[in-house]
Amino acid sequence: MARASDPLLGPYADQRDPHGHRGPRERNPADTSGWVRMSTATWDRFERRLRRAYAKRSLRTTFTVQMSDGFTFQVGDDQPRFSMVSRSAAGDQALTSMDLFQVGDAFIGGTVEVEGDVVAALASRKVFSDFHPLVWARRFAPLAVGGRAQRKADDEAIAAHYDEDADFFTTFLDSEYRCYTHGVFTSDAEPLEDAMANKMRYAYDALELSPGARVLEVGGGWGAFLQYGSEQGAQVTSLTLSRASEMFMNELAKDRGFDDAAVVRQHLFAYESAEPYDALVNMGVTEHLPDYAATLRKYAALVRPGGLVYLDAVAMRRKHHLSSFMSRHIYPGRSTPMVLHEYLACVARSPQFRVRTVIEDTRNYLLTCRAWALRLDAAREQVTERWGAELYLKFRAFLWGSTAGFVTGQLQAYRVVLERLGTGDVAELPA
Repeated sequence: MARASDPLLGPYADQRDPHGHRGPRERNPADTSGWVRMSTATWDRFERRLRRAYAKRSLRTTFTVQMSDGFTFQVGDDQPRFSMVSRSAAGDQALTSMDLFQVGDAFIGGTVEVEGDVVAALASRKVFSDFHPLVWARRFAPLAVGGRAQRKADDEAIAAHYDEDADFFTTFLDSEYRCYTHGVFTSDAEPLEDAMANKMRYAYDALELSPGARVLEVGGGWGAFLQYGSEQGAQVTSLTLSRASEMFMNELAKDRGFDDAAVVRQHLFAYESAEPYDALVNMGVTEHLPDYAATLRKYAALVRPGGLVYLDAVAMRRKHHLSSFMSRHIYPGRSTPMVLHEYLACVARSPQFRVRTVIEDTRNYLLTCRAWALRLDAAREQVTERWGAELYLKFRAFLWGSTAGFVTGQLQAYRVVLERLGTGDVAELPA
């Protein structure tokens, strides 16, 4: 039993009511979510889990937990960097469940809040369990059917994320290109708009493009590369699965006079072209194309020999290792961060491609996610008034959680350039 002198729980470790119960002692009239008194065993189990995690250094940050009736305890003996605050009995139950999915649902429902250093809080989430077989089964059921059913599931999953109002995304994306992947920063203090311009310029130059070049973009988002490439004189065809994205890019092309630009709402695997493209660009869509071998074969069918492929992606060390919260609320379906060593192994086995360049970009993505999260927080009033508190809190968890993932090393990021080989290419010896 924790005592008040316990250095891992701090001075509030042994608060309890006269009957030996911890936590809620009377119902909050404003709480309509239901009320269940937490037993002493429940509180002890909750505290012991946190205490063990801190002792094993699974948790390295001191913080406090405040339940809905004001009952508070501290984990660690340093100055707390954040506090997890329950606003209702439902929040109490979510926290004491020690289940990441339940805590995440409580966060976007407003019954659990994080005060203080939100990155440190989300970096500590590994202490919570996250075992949800049904969530996993729902994600991968379409694979058992394959083909058309799989593409239909992909279409629905993409739409679930990207078919939010385009105006919502512009509350936190850069104002010039509205790019929904990471920028390339020359310094930590560089503005997001400059970092995105750097990335557009890098991709265009890496593809060795010139005016008149035909470029296929996989996943056009809000028109970042369609705009940049068209401004340089390239003929960009952008594929998207999102109706909102299709509408936005068509209006962008019309308003800017990009007469050679085209927008096609179709899955990459279903798309055909009578003439191969000079280059292909994929900014942040490899995560939605987890069958690397099939994707490379499709790229080979669409890009001429000697043409180049540019891609950038967030990465993890294992496939399909997203949290249940991410799989349910952010990227449903088969989406998974790229696994670099598996991707490069597929390239190495392919007779149609070789690697030109690999650049590690983790810090660039960290800075990008932090900039997005700060902008979203600054637009909180506008977002909640127009689209609701739940959408704001969902994306707040997503953007700050991604920032924490890059801080802890759970997430990485890369830029990759591939060269399309011809049949029977022979290297020439220097004269």
